[in-house]
Amino acid sequence: MAGSGGKKTGLVADKRYAAERAPKPVPKPKAAKTAKAANRRPTRTRRSGGPGGGNFIFSFVVGLLRLLRRLIWGLSWRAGLFGGLILFGFSYYYYAQLPDYDALIDARARGSVTLLDRDGKVFAWRGETFGGQVDVETVSPFLRDAVVATEDKRFYSHFGISPRGIASAISINMSEGRGPFEGNGGSTITQQLAKLLCLGVDYDPRIWKSESDYEDDCRSGGLKRKLKEIPFAFALEAKYGKKGVLSLYLNRAYLGAGARGFEAAAQRYFGKSAADVSPAEAAMLAGLLKAPSKYAPTSNLQRSQDRASVILDLMHEQDYLTDAQYQEAKENPARLSKAAQARAGGYFADWVMESGPAFLTNDTTEDVVMRTTLDQKIQRAADDALKTVFSAKLKEGSKAEAAIVVMSPDGAVRAMVGGRQAQATGAFNRATQALRQVGSTFKPFVYAAALDLGYNMNTIVDDAPVTIYVPGSGDWSPKNYEPEFRGPISLIEALTNSINTATVRVSQLAGLDAVRQVASQFGFAHELAPGPAVVLGVSESTLLDMTGAYAGILNGGSSVKPYGLVELRIQGDDEALLGQEGGIGERVISEEAAHQLTYMMTQVVERGTGRRARLDGWQVAGKTGTTQSARDAWFIGFTADYVVGVWMGYDNNEPLTGVTGGGIPAEIWHQVMADITADMEPSPLPMIRPEELPASAGAGADGSVPTAPSFPGQIFDATGGGQPLPEQQPAGQTLGDVLMSILKGGN
Repeated sequence: MAGSGGKKTGLVADKRYAAERAPKPVPKPKAAKTAKAANRRPTRTRRSGGPGGGNFIFSFVVGLLRLLRRLIWGLSWRAGLFGGLILFGFSYYYYAQLPDYDALIDARARGSVTLLDRDGKVFAWRGETFGGQVDVETVSPFLRDAVVATEDKRFYSHFGISPRGIASAISINMSEGRGPFEGNGGSTITQQLAKLLCLGVDYDPRIWKSESDYEDDCRSGGLKRKLKEIPFAFALEAKYGKKGVLSLYLNRAYLGAGARGFEAAAQRYFGKSAADVSPAEAAMLAGLLKAPSKYAPTSNLQRSQDRASVILDLMHEQDYLTDAQYQEAKENPARLSKAAQARAGGYFADWVMESGPAFLTNDTTEDVVMRTTLDQKIQRAADDALKTVFSAKLKEGSKAEAAIVVMSPDGAVRAMVGGRQAQATGAFNRATQALRQVGSTFKPFVYAAALDLGYNMNTIVDDAPVTIYVPGSGDWSPKNYEPEFRGPISLIEALTNSINTATVRVSQLAGLDAVRQVASQFGFAHELAPGPAVVLGVSESTLLDMTGAYAGILNGGSSVKPYGLVELRIQGDDEALLGQEGGIGERVISEEAAHQLTYMMTQVVERGTGRRARLDGWQVAGKTGTTQSARDAWFIGFTADYVVGVWMGYDNNEPLTGVTGGGIPAEIWHQVMADITADMEPSPLPMIRPEELPASAGAGADGSVPTAPSFPGQIFDATGGGQPLPEQQPAGQTLGDVLMSILKGGN
């Protein structure tokens, strides 16, 4: 059948079966396949090591490795699961034990004492202060960022621990020859908070000897401690969150100088709230976390500023500070507030803390406020005067020490210096704790006793050799500082020139019992030496007590008890628990006797041994004192407003070289008072002048005084019973006349 176009087409059946009819391809000879296979066999033989065995060994090894991998994986995930369950269990245990957030804010185991000066301004703290609760929302953002940048830059990205930080710390420790967990701990802020919380263990005095031992144990390192920190850190993060953890850290961290928490530290060092600190101040505070005592700005400001500079670098690198803020902070480092910089009244603070019971002062569990008598301006004047005079007068390297006390006539202590060096809490206070021989500063008590018995400053006494028989010791013959004797002199001259022989004669006539009584009632609280030598100052006393005794002379003859505490109360309470314990007490000598003695002491300064203490425009009364071998040098004096006592000597009782009470101590006194009175109007001293009293008995028309009997080598009895003047006897009668009366058997 023909198709269109005349072209012949095939049948369908032909197409369907064409493939079946097509001839099959001829297969290749088997020899070729065999040759090809033979060509491959040598390679397989070299690889496996032998025909037939290579496949078995290879398969065995591969199978064994696969088995070990499955075994390790199985053990690992099971161990991990088991460890995770244990970690979860411990974390949950700690989580359940953690108290509410508010219960952890105040980290202190004991309270604080805030000391206020006479104007109500803070000048010192004792114990641990807590400035008040803060959190990440209320503190300065610079402070919050400084802490994170310094202590834990990945704080916001981890869950309580930083494996990278721990690994880095281990590497550093081992590279420096320490154990892996000794030294750098790689702790996060959360882990540091765990240490501050002592992993939930409360302080127990039965276990730890002190809070210091407790805190040292809490901060101890080691693998065991680290393993405990991990679940505790997880619990903290789960319980309080990031904000809560950081807020607790800001409140509980110890930052030196007794400041617990950043609010207390900001108040102490800068006089402002933690909410108001600048970048430079924030960096300085954050820098304290590494070593609070070492980097405290009150200990070494430059070192603290250097540390703060490093913190500023970290803050800038981590983009917490702009270039402008960074540059400003670097160029203007943080400085202490005036109160912190002055460090006023350290010795005074220690002394006044002893004014109250221990449970309200040194061992208080409450926050206590003590209002005191301290005047910070006067305190600075005393501190500066000591530094100025010592730097000008002492050889480099000298270990000589000094102490200063300034008080008002009623015994209110305005300033106290207990030694040359800036004081650490609890240091030895030479103004209140050092018992030293007082030398000739004791002599005013001898003349006070005589004046109170009725003698007056015009009375004549003999400056001549004198010997006193002391039972059990034999004869005692005191000597004067200068070898020559002056003969008959007035009491004024005797005290002005600190004449020993004349003073001894006065003491024998007034009576040693009367002298002892006057000294004790004026505040010489320590044991008086036995025998007649007591009148020359061989007894020991503190500078504070001696200054208080002189205040009694200034105020008209009444005793004075030095005091520094005005009132003590619990912080926040209106009612005071303790008030002033001190001030003016009972009368010791008559007002007339005190006013005469005051004039006599002005002459010591005007023309006697205390001339270096003179103060232009001011009336000054005082007395020098130098003990045997010059082991102690004193000057105590007063104006109408203040009494100032100065002591100088060596702690080991070594003799001073070329120093007397009228030398360096008088110069220190002058420098202190010059600063104190710079802005004051001079006030006259309450005193009686010699022309206001009767002249010496027997004075001639020209005013000359008859020579009193001298009796060289005269021997007195050591008891010195005293011879008060009869009421009818003229007040101006000379002691020489009285001596003659005694020798004749009269009164």
